[in-house]
Amino acid sequence: MSHHAHAHRHSHGHSHGLIDPSIKRSRAGLRAVGVSLAVLGAAAGAQALIFLVTDSIALLADLIHNFGDALTAVPVGTAFLLRSERAERIAGLFVVAAIFISACVAGYEAVVRLIEPRAPDQLGALALAGVVGFAGNWVAAQVRSRAGRRLDSPALIADGDHARADAFVSLGVVASAAVVALGLEIADPLVGLAITAVILRITWQSWGTVRSGRS
Repeated sequence: MSHHAHAHRHSHGHSHGLIDPSIKRSRAGLRAVGVSLAVLGAAAGAQALIFLVTDSIALLADLIHNFGDALTAVPVGTAFLLRSERAERIAGLFVVAAIFISACVAGYEAVVRLIEPRAPDQLGALALAGVVGFAGNWVAAQVRSRAGRRLDSPALIADGDHARADAFVSLGVVASAAVVALGLEIADPLVGLAITAVILRITWQSWGTVRSGRS
């Protein structure tokens, strides 16, 4: 009996034990989620500070989405912590919902600014914010996508796909600064609306990924 008990403990204490693959997957998933959360949180924080001095709707739309993107780490991380495929599927639905809500908020703010036009200030800082958003999303996308494919996680893959698209959305903020600098003040809310349309497209693509449960 003692030998059997020792063998039992041995099998569960090393990598060939039945429980270890799920623990390793959980830790790898949490690591990917944590790193991407830190990167996106830092980028969104920097953008928030710049928004206070620029008052740009295009930047606000990007900022809202980047904060929403960072927050999707919570349900995805919880799913990996629970080591549950069902929880990962539910987390994927939370990701899709967060993307959709951010699109609605960004679209509303853009329409309000179209009705009450006001050009953004500090265009150099505005362009810098777009570059920061691009860099943060690109790094987060690489971390999430690689981990998602390695771990076969639709939720992480969906998160990675939309972070990658968000990187290019952030370049819209740079475009807004450039066009406003040329004298077209209405470009800022128009870019905000364009960003909203891209976010809605990302919502649909992410929904397809999560629903199919495949990469």
